[in-house]
Amino acid sequence: MKPSTLDPPSPINYVFLVLPGFSLVPYATAIDVLRLANRISGKTLYSWQTISPADDIIHASSGLAIVPDEIFTGKEICDILFVCGGIKVNETWSESIKARLKMMQSRNIDLGALCTGTFILAKAGLLDGYRCTIHWKNLSSTREIFPKLNLTDDIYAIDRDRYTCAGGVSAIDMMFHLITLKYDREIATSVMESIIVERVRNTNDTQCIPLRQKIGTSQPKLEIAVKLMETNLEEPLNPNEISGLVNISRRQLERLFSSHLNTTPTRYYLDLRLINAQRLLLQTGLPIIEISLVCGFSSAPHFSKCYRELFKRSPSEERRLLLAPLP
Repeated sequence: MKPSTLDPPSPINYVFLVLPGFSLVPYATAIDVLRLANRISGKTLYSWQTISPADDIIHASSGLAIVPDEIFTGKEICDILFVCGGIKVNETWSESIKARLKMMQSRNIDLGALCTGTFILAKAGLLDGYRCTIHWKNLSSTREIFPKLNLTDDIYAIDRDRYTCAGGVSAIDMMFHLITLKYDREIATSVMESIIVERVRNTNDTQCIPLRQKIGTSQPKLEIAVKLMETNLEEPLNPNEISGLVNISRRQLERLFSSHLNTTPTRYYLDLRLINAQRLLLQTGLPIIEISLVCGFSSAPHFSKCYRELFKRSPSEERRLLLAPLP
């Protein structure tokens, strides 16, 4: 979508393809963001409709029944089509859906996915060469089925004419970004204030994935080591201390982190401290020097250097972005 003036010749039309067992939260919040954008701007900036593969009532995973506006034909007139997936995504796949999605692509319609809708687009071959994301519970299985897919654990991913989000409330973050791509930030910010969202996350914010999901199988020694790190952020333990408390050698500790988390104990520990620092920067008014100490950094310059390496901006820039007035 290309930037334009606030008075478009016609509304941007979204189509939501709901599949049986779809996740209600991302679907409902995405639509509500569009509704509020219209209300706050006083203009019909967006229109939307809900479609389904067949002429039937569709039940969300919560059991709520949705009556679609139309049957999905592949001939819909719209700017963006979102596939809304959920817990039954494997059962909802069909060659007919693939053919109709391919028709949309051939007509240069932008395509997106909410929650496990990413699986449907991937299986249709419509995410080849695109960066995308999916709910963390489906990350490992999706990677196994589509090993060449550029799949991330970010809360949402926007890559040219493809828009995917992990599900849940991450749809709000993605829709905020889509509004700012087309219109000014003030409309999007007013929408967030209306739904009481204090902070909108960025596309490079990752999902909070439980450790057991990351490592795939139960690794009690690794879990204990990570727990020790999480509970000792202000006064970090060194690798020898951690391995001693876990009752394994340092080399064994390093192998566990390398095999299951694809990193070193030192790097993982540092990232934990920096992520905690980011939370404190965004959610508290603590001075930056105090945050650096709370997160185990004795030197402010070293803290700033490490922070920039991970988040691509300094702690002071992070704080300024949060406090910056609307353009």
